[in-house]
Amino acid sequence: MSMAQRMFDLIGAAAGLLFFSPVMAVIAALVWLTDGAPLLFRQTRVGLDRRPFTILKFRSMRDGQVTPAGRFIRVTGLDELPQFVNILRGDMSAVGPRPLTPADVQRLGWLTPQHDFRWRSRPGLTGLAQLTSGPSSPGTLELDRAYLDRRTLLLDCRLIGLSFAVNMFGKARVRQYLNRARFGDAIDVPPEHRESPGQ
Repeated sequence: MSMAQRMFDLIGAAAGLLFFSPVMAVIAALVWLTDGAPLLFRQTRVGLDRRPFTILKFRSMRDGQVTPAGRFIRVTGLDELPQFVNILRGDMSAVGPRPLTPADVQRLGWLTPQHDFRWRSRPGLTGLAQLTSGPSSPGTLELDRAYLDRRTLLLDCRLIGLSFAVNMFGKARVRQYLNRARFGDAIDVPPEHRESPGQ
């Protein structure tokens, strides 16, 4: 990662924490009042150079079930706001490949040298795959490759802007917009690796 990209991440994460601090306080209170402690969910993910790190999210589940508050924050992506801390720590980038668990990597078979390109970048709070495909999309690897091959600060800014739209309108509506706007065509994402509007 270039120094410019890291500065972009640091400034963006600090600004994000400042801007969203009232929202984060409300979400923390909502989780506490409706379901008690703990407020945060912690899980090991695979990061830069395949190094493990602990990702932070607002807790949205209890005993394997999505909580009432969790349903809302998951749909809007607000459960991921604590990951600004991961960005400041250097675990993550503002934009990058989806952060996967070690079990995900094992299940997908992404253990060979041909998959190393994916871990030459920090995983992202948002990214092309996160915005345009479902969590189990078989096209995630191709989306990650398309993003990393064409990565620019301008593309990152566009993806961050779309992530703000997710916070306001929800993931499903933004995915529908991306499909209608043919966003994938702009960066040569194969059609078979894009999520259909109904998914």
